[in-house]
Amino acid sequence: QVQLVESGGGSVQPGGSLTLSCVVSGRSVTGTTLRWYRQTPGKQRELVATMSANGVGDYTGSAKGRFINSRDNAKNAIDLQINSLKPDDTGIYYCKSTQFNTWGQGTQVTVSS
Repeated sequence: QVQLVESGGGSVQPGGSLTLSCVVSGRSVTGTTLRWYRQTPGKQRELVATMSANGVGDYTGSAKGRFINSRDNAKNAIDLQINSLKPDDTGIYYCKSTQFNTWGQGTQVTVSS
């Protein structure tokens, strides 16, 4: 059984940075595609970043140029570094395994001055 646990969220001022982590158990993080989604009140979860099984990162929308995906094989995790944070980045960030259709519990990111 695959389980995902996100961490690293918090409250930051605009322009700051955060690094979110998604620790995977039950499956090696290598060879598995994992995705980051953001959910804001009243909206559906939107895809912001993908870490493909071959280690290639991809980004959508406003995440391009500011979000950086990486894989930490020692922790069996993926990290999402978010730079130049904007208020629109506020939301709950979820990690998902596409292969096992499994979600983590999410981690809250709040960007405000």
